[in-house]
Amino acid sequence: MLEELREVICQYVEVEPEKVTEEARFIEDLGFNSYDFMSLVGEIEEMYDVEVEEREVVNVKTVGDAIEYIQSIRE
Repeated sequence: MLEELREVICQYVEVEPEKVTEEARFIEDLGFNSYDFMSLVGEIEEMYDVEVEEREVVNVKTVGDAIEYIQSIRE
């Protein structure tokens, strides 16, 4: 899942793919703004056929958080 997310993340922000790690923070490390982040959330919903709860999105700070959240709602 990290590889898939890495590919999508690099479409939204200009960042070296190797910098997209599970520890990388979307805003501080990868340079996302809130609009880009919400657009990414929409794409993730389509990619994985899930519905992301808006109130839960605020808890997603890192790529690893995103992976854990996606896995939890796909079960």
